[in-house]
Amino acid sequence: MTSEQFRRYGRELVDWIAGYLARVEKLPVLSQVRPGEVRARLPEHPPVAPEPFDRVLADVDEIILPGITHWQSPNFFAYYPANGSGPSILGELLSAGLGVQGMLWTTSPAATELETHVLDWLAELLDLPPKFRSDGAGGGVIQDSASSAVLCALVAARERAGTADRLTAYASAEAHSSVVKAVRIAGLGRAALREIAVDDRHAMRADEFARAVQRDIDAGFTPVMAVATVGTTGSGAIDPVPAIGEICRRHGMWLHVDAAMAGTAALAPELRYIHNGVDQADSYCTNPHKWMFTNFDCDAFYVADRRPLIQALSVLPEYLRNEASESGEVIDYRDWQIPLGRRFRALKLWFVIRHYGAEGLRHHVRRHVELARQFAEWVAADDRFELLNAGSRLNLVCLRHRNGDEATRRLLDTINASGRAYVTHTSLDGKLAVRVSVGQTRTEYVHVERLWELLRSAAG
Repeated sequence: MTSEQFRRYGRELVDWIAGYLARVEKLPVLSQVRPGEVRARLPEHPPVAPEPFDRVLADVDEIILPGITHWQSPNFFAYYPANGSGPSILGELLSAGLGVQGMLWTTSPAATELETHVLDWLAELLDLPPKFRSDGAGGGVIQDSASSAVLCALVAARERAGTADRLTAYASAEAHSSVVKAVRIAGLGRAALREIAVDDRHAMRADEFARAVQRDIDAGFTPVMAVATVGTTGSGAIDPVPAIGEICRRHGMWLHVDAAMAGTAALAPELRYIHNGVDQADSYCTNPHKWMFTNFDCDAFYVADRRPLIQALSVLPEYLRNEASESGEVIDYRDWQIPLGRRFRALKLWFVIRHYGAEGLRHHVRRHVELARQFAEWVAADDRFELLNAGSRLNLVCLRHRNGDEATRRLLDTINASGRAYVTHTSLDGKLAVRVSVGQTRTEYVHVERLWELLRSAAG
């Protein structure tokens, strides 16, 4: 592809993306294809001769688009926001164009130094404790997801524990499934994870956590890490981080705080109560690719002391040795993550923060919280529905039909089959619940109002 062809096709593709974002609201949110339908439309064998770009782009419309569930639709209320925005998409494009492999400082100094600086910016925006900044013993790094962050936290915690064996880890019964995966991958084994009971707000019970730790110590185990969740996936619950942190401090345990989606709320000063107790954490993560208008993948992972993380993950073959690394004056982010290679993710986060500014980011977060509050008020005022997470809501509303699980399932299926909105479910206190996650970049009052109309109509 020549430079001139790239310019022409690039303009066509950017125009296509801009057109897609303009019309995505009118597309069925949940893909309507059946299993195997997309693949059945693809040629059995790869092309022998080159194909024109126009034909490729036409196939995107005809084959790929019908198989897309439109996460960028303002009518997407499922799972969690997976937000893209104009500046983020352009940052991703620039990253692809530069083609940087940022494993070492020396392989592209700007990739490392921009990432360090932007994560210090983010720590300031979220008012995180100073120990997570890069000018001390800690610092931040961009991981692909919160799943990688909790795994890195666990291997760092294991490293700090030294030669101790029979290790145990702790999280609430509502914690993300990535905690289970982390204990498996790290070699502790599924049986090493203690799932702690939750209270009536679906948050970890600190008293149960304390008892579980003491039982394990008495039985000869070594408690190594606890995961406190700020905004659980199921209900948005916030674990009692101050109490959990105190128990961890007493027993020399690593505390990891997972604020994958909810952490973004702390952009607004009045919502920073969610971070009470984070000053006791050894590590913390939040996902700008969920609620901060930055496209996937971009998880901000912070450690208070980077030494155990680097000691656990650093492997230095001869072919990676270089003068800058050996000087000790630079960060090599390959030592802060599981894989060796890494993309220039900091560009898109940098673009987003500069485009919106602190006040712009706060405006959108406050708006989403207000829209969720309004939706919850409508639900609470209708005697056909029951709110299940009234005590822990930010931008997530969980509800059910008072006639039980079957009626709730019909609600879910009817809304999703309409193509006009997409919601997902969870189980709280053994009850099926509909989750309404408000946070997509382009969601406004009119979209939340339409969802409410759909819900009322489906309720019968």
